[in-house]
Amino acid sequence: MPRISQFYGIAIYMYYRDHEPPHFHAIYGEFEALFDIASGRIIEGKLPRRAGRLVDEWMRIHRDELMANWQLARRAEPLTQIEPLE
Repeated sequence: MPRISQFYGIAIYMYYRDHEPPHFHAIYGEFEALFDIASGRIIEGKLPRRAGRLVDEWMRIHRDELMANWQLARRAEPLTQIEPLE
């Protein structure tokens, strides 16, 4: 599972050929959540409130890049790194 970004202790990953809907995994310590790229909602798992807000902000900025990476991952092609939240 390639890491495509990391910021404030939060690591963002995508699996190759993962199940629909288009999503990514956010891991913060012992917490993990799957975020639906289109809606921005957590579809599985949980994060602490502050970490969830940071991921949401980052996702809104990089939604197009996330969707492009999703398409690459579905074809098992190398993923692009996405700038961290600053």
